[in-house]
Amino acid sequence: MVHQRTLRLDYDKTTCAVYVVGSELIVNLNRTAPPSSTFFSVKCTPSVQYSINPPHQEASHLSPVPLIRNSTLIITMSGASQSENDNKLSVQYYKENKEVLGKAVLHLTAVEISLDVDADRDGIVEKNSPKKTSWKWGPNGHGAVLLVNCDCERIYSKKPDCEDNHISKVSDLKDMSLMVLRTKGPAKLPQGYKLSMHISQRDAESVRVFRSKSPGMATNILGTLFSVFITNYPLVLSHDTLSKEVPYLGGAEEINFYVEGLRFPDKDFDGLVTINLSLLEPISDNLPETPIFTDRVVFRVAPWIMTPNTLDPEDVFVCSTSDNYEFLKEMDNLVAESGYKLKVCHEYMNREDRWIQDEVEFGYIDSPHHSFPVVLDSPRDGALKDFPYNELLGPDFGYVTRDPQNEEVNSLESFGNLEVSPPVTVNGKEYPLGRILIGVAFPTTTTGRNMTKVIQDFLWAQKVQEPIALFSDWLCVGHVDEFMTFVPASDKKGFRLLLASPDAGYKLFRGLQKDGHGEAKQFEGLKDQKPVTVNEILSDENLQAENNYVQSCIDWNRDVLKRELGLDDDDVIDLPILFKMNKDDGYGAVAYYPDMVNMIVLGKNLGIPKPFGPRVNGCCALEAEMRSLMEGLGLKCTFIDDFASYHQLLGEVHCGSNVRRKPFDFKWWNLKL
Repeated sequence: MVHQRTLRLDYDKTTCAVYVVGSELIVNLNRTAPPSSTFFSVKCTPSVQYSINPPHQEASHLSPVPLIRNSTLIITMSGASQSENDNKLSVQYYKENKEVLGKAVLHLTAVEISLDVDADRDGIVEKNSPKKTSWKWGPNGHGAVLLVNCDCERIYSKKPDCEDNHISKVSDLKDMSLMVLRTKGPAKLPQGYKLSMHISQRDAESVRVFRSKSPGMATNILGTLFSVFITNYPLVLSHDTLSKEVPYLGGAEEINFYVEGLRFPDKDFDGLVTINLSLLEPISDNLPETPIFTDRVVFRVAPWIMTPNTLDPEDVFVCSTSDNYEFLKEMDNLVAESGYKLKVCHEYMNREDRWIQDEVEFGYIDSPHHSFPVVLDSPRDGALKDFPYNELLGPDFGYVTRDPQNEEVNSLESFGNLEVSPPVTVNGKEYPLGRILIGVAFPTTTTGRNMTKVIQDFLWAQKVQEPIALFSDWLCVGHVDEFMTFVPASDKKGFRLLLASPDAGYKLFRGLQKDGHGEAKQFEGLKDQKPVTVNEILSDENLQAENNYVQSCIDWNRDVLKRELGLDDDDVIDLPILFKMNKDDGYGAVAYYPDMVNMIVLGKNLGIPKPFGPRVNGCCALEAEMRSLMEGLGLKCTFIDDFASYHQLLGEVHCGSNVRRKPFDFKWWNLKL
């Protein structure tokens, strides 16, 4: 929409005004005409254009035109001025008999002013895009993208860059969004005029703006690695400075500004910020300037995005503890065979806290000009609490957390209780970045455990991976990764949902009994573990009742997942896993033998907890069943002994490992919301 400005012209007086190219000056002729005026005429220099509203039939307005109550003059100019007051327009007023009553003269200085961003998301800051003032989702959408500057350029005395109010390295600029002020006009603005950049108090909580002191610097700063003095990039706008004068350089010039996101979308922040640039006009020495033109741009802060098992790994993380040497060795072999990197969190950092899956969730942020991984730090804050900040935060590796403050933290805060599906389509609605899955208490209970509201609010506010609540409080630990996971598949669907299934477990054990293997033993060969025969398992009525309860809870989640992810029964694979009720560490279900669904997925290689199932013809029956189910998908099963170092501590392979994965190829701003 064209910017319009009301301008008052006084007869028998010369008015000087600054005109911004692309806008319109609106003059109400009747309001400022001499008394008894009934006609008027208009003259102007060639660079000035005007029209009269309502329009008149006269071919030229040099001849007197009837002046009526709502006669309006609309003034525009085609280009910037070379010098101050180099263009002119005059209006002459007449009596009924065409006698001249007075003349209003307007001297005009035209300037081009444009505050520009990458509104079409192609990595280029185009000039004066008509779409820069709003945001629209989708492949045909528009609007600039802003990253939260949550990585750290420092090696020592770490803290996220967004907590610094200065720029110490040019390399930090790539984490910010470029905004360009383009001006064209005379060498200087008329006396007293100035440009002011400003933001609202609300937006100042979410954004900061720096300026390059060197006009016309190259806009492509990627790969720049040298250090610069802080004074080369002064702070313009912040929480403490909502408005600041910015230079008008004269001629045709550009000034680069770098916009820094300070916080992610959340319950109280929709992710949208607006930055304004105003041309201010002096009134008198004793009065403040008034705005006569405002240009604005809109950014949306990039959301934090989780990555599902179907994306390729980049780094695999495992803790080294005093009792997990064999586990660590087997994991190292699996990761090396899969072609990925194993990163070990050593004992000085983990302090015997082995549950690295529970401490952090890896994700990323993305924009047209840059992207980097961001770790979400769980509020569980076990002995691993310093790991994400001290070991992960760094250049191009961001950090975010949420403080539960007065909320009670429980096991459901741990991020084994936070998963994400592969991309799905549900009733025609596409979720190209998948959907987040969290475990909560059963919907009808008021006493169960839940993930803290501050984390749930954060996840919902990202918008691009609409969360699904699953029922996980029936478990002792309470994490969704204890009964479900996803594995890749090479068919059109691209994945399968794996669910723990006591029914499938009992079916397998009954089959063994029927085939004459009732005396085959679960846990045989395990140190300090009493073997249990298939017959004993099947005759344990309490165990059967407990697994009936567990199957009912899993079936509830199965129905939710099928409905919310658009799945058919063919998309779900039931894994033979039994549970038991734990009465030692809080009432709830735990895996009876190592929980095979709690696996690590590394491309086509699966690292599965070794179940120590009944051996038939020299082979573990549970392992054989898993291979039969997975190898049909082209997946390779590697069974890892986690019994003593993880299973007996109520966790498994997935709980004791974590994977940073490659980002989606799909760009979140193309999502149809």
